[in-house]
Amino acid sequence: MAMTDPLGDMLTRIRNAQMRNKSMVRTPASKMRARVLEVLKDEGYIRGYATVEHDDGKNEIEIELKYYDGSPVIREIERISKPGRRVYASVRNIPRVSNGLGVSILSTPMGVMADHEAREKNVGGEVLCKIF
Repeated sequence: MAMTDPLGDMLTRIRNAQMRNKSMVRTPASKMRARVLEVLKDEGYIRGYATVEHDDGKNEIEIELKYYDGSPVIREIERISKPGRRVYASVRNIPRVSNGLGVSILSTPMGVMADHEAREKNVGGEVLCKIF
């Protein structure tokens, strides 16, 4: 059965793994997932990620989760734009998460980036998710 929302699936895997205090979680590999994980790594929400190639030709991404004093660094992770309802924002309307403490991740014509970077580059795009 085909997956309808791969990015939402990855965010749910991260959320579930953190509830169980797992140090690592795996998800099927894709370019979009890797780009979102790169933003999460740059913003300090995860330790890192690596692509693992299997013999059968399928690739997976191993995500190293980050904890501080025993609690997950990611308190809240939520998908905004869904396959049934896409959410776009111009540079003036990019949402702020928790008054600037959190991060919105956008898919722009210049690539996937955090909200503050999109404001610096003066581009809008699809609001993929928000993290706090």
